[in-house]
Amino acid sequence: MDDKNSDEILSRRRAIRLMMKGRRPCEILKLIPRSRVWLYKWQRRYEELGWAGLENYSRRPHRSPQEYKADTRALVLNLRRRLARSSVGLVGARALRHEILKRRLLRTVPCEATIKLWVKDAGLTTSVPPAPEKSYYPVPHFAPETVWHLMDWTARYIEGGQKVFAFHTVEAQTRGLTETIRPSKTVASVIAHGVEVWQQLGVPDFLQLDNDSAFTGGEKTARRFGAFVRLCLYLGIELIFIPPAEPKRNSLVESVHGLWATSFWDRNHFRSFAQVLRQGRKFPEWYNHHYCPPALAGLTPAQAQQKAKRQRLTKAQARGLPQHLPVTAGRVHFIRRVAPAGEIRFLGETWRVGKRLIGQYVWATVVTHAHRLEIYHRGAERGTPHLVKTFDYEIAEPVHKLWPEFRRHRQRPSLLKIL
Repeated sequence: MDDKNSDEILSRRRAIRLMMKGRRPCEILKLIPRSRVWLYKWQRRYEELGWAGLENYSRRPHRSPQEYKADTRALVLNLRRRLARSSVGLVGARALRHEILKRRLLRTVPCEATIKLWVKDAGLTTSVPPAPEKSYYPVPHFAPETVWHLMDWTARYIEGGQKVFAFHTVEAQTRGLTETIRPSKTVASVIAHGVEVWQQLGVPDFLQLDNDSAFTGGEKTARRFGAFVRLCLYLGIELIFIPPAEPKRNSLVESVHGLWATSFWDRNHFRSFAQVLRQGRKFPEWYNHHYCPPALAGLTPAQAQQKAKRQRLTKAQARGLPQHLPVTAGRVHFIRRVAPAGEIRFLGETWRVGKRLIGQYVWATVVTHAHRLEIYHRGAERGTPHLVKTFDYEIAEPVHKLWPEFRRHRQRPSLLKIL
């Protein structure tokens, strides 16, 4: 019996049994509230096919007018394999469809969704398995006095094809925002944005961001500290790099990107980068002084910032930053999910954690002045964080002490308290 419509099938069987007992249609329909058409339909079906005829039939047509021949599917898959072997080019559904149209290989070209389905069914695409639901993500827990920033960028195109990058940094406690508009996302752009942030919002204790090469310094050279990482260490800022391909871990600043797009970018039409710069101040001004984030209970970010004391980077300190930054004593953190091989990777190196933690998130911390890598794990929200492994982490250059002017007036929290 069809589980999806079992009551209906039971009603059909009951009606046929009543007819077999000689009950009249009007009597049957008083007991089973249906129409005469319904009753005669199932009587005819029973006479033709017996009790099996009372089951539900699939409504799927025997032949689909949009069904493609096996030859069409084979042609698309063979084209996908040839493009994959090419030294340059794309192999996505859009690229395949464009190639078919360009070469006039088919009279009727399948849509992108159909091509994606064929390629997936043929096993020609692979996807990274998502983290198991049981994997606890170690969201950092900071004391109220600890200053925590989140940084990211988003991009749009203006008329003529020029790309515009909007850098956003949000303070987690006050929701204060600093925005800069840049023509590129180079390291110089990131540094310029950071310096402006730290003069406006203050120098944070921790800064969370993704693994963009402009932030990390790239993965091509092992154990290479990029210019932005060096700058943060120089100012006593501890960086927290979220797992690759998991932007939801930066949801606070990602939500600002969406707000920026809907409340500012989509409401305007820009013809030049200069025009974007002229009007670009409108969004952070509105956000900080008029927008009331739900977390602030009716306050604007500007009002929340008035109640918070922050150690800001002065203009003299900004001008005095060295052009060639050393590696400074401090900590750099990487949150990673342990791969199927029991390993994690960051800054161009792979580290073995252990197969018992496959699929789990770990917190890897480079302690520059101790030349040590520490890996921590916390299995659940109520669980106790613990040190899993330590490794030697030699840095092939002198590690300088933190300048007194950038030291915090309070002791840094231990990692066990953060986790």
